Amino acid sequence: METITVNNKSFNIVKLLGKGKGGYSYLADDGNRQYVVKKIHHEPCDYYTFGNKIEAELNDYRRLCDAGIRIPHMIDIDTENETILKEYIEGDTIYQMVKEDRDVSTFIEQVKIMCSLLYKKGLNIDYFPTNFVVQNNEVFYIDYECNSYMDEWNFENWGIKYYSKTEEFLEYMNNHKDL
Repeated sequence: METITVNNKSFNIVKLLGKGKGGYSYLADDGNRQYVVKKIHHEPCDYYTFGNKIEAELNDYRRLCDAGIRIPHMIDIDTENETILKEYIEGDTIYQMVKEDRDVSTFIEQVKIMCSLLYKKGLNIDYFPTNFVVQNNEVFYIDYECNSYMDEWNFENWGIKYYSKTEEFLEYMNNHKDL
């Protein structure tokens, strides 16, 4: 079984959960408990500019904690090897729910509550529905990415387009059949 290490502690990789702009996220375990381990990558991204990605993850995590939204707890960070150990939030993504024609209206309301907390702090997050997991009827933002607030990228102007089977959602779904 393949392993991944965070500060000299090894975790068994169960499966790849996804690849984002900044890294690969794996479901991993230590024999007792499941976690998410994010390994930073340095692959080019034509629509996003990065500085120090591991520092940005830690800074963004702190800003999101300060804003008071539901996110997975950062358990450990290995800056030298650019890996992060996070709490695993088990559940379906809002993307999966929309794809399966399940009602997400309750969860949209929860995202809007998150927005009110974030906007007060001058922040936007990546509102794409793969970044939101529902566990016990509560929505968690499972990414740590956040940016300075801009109307163009807020939930009401951008994110909401992907919370139902809109033209934008269907186009994305057709181009990403693996999700």
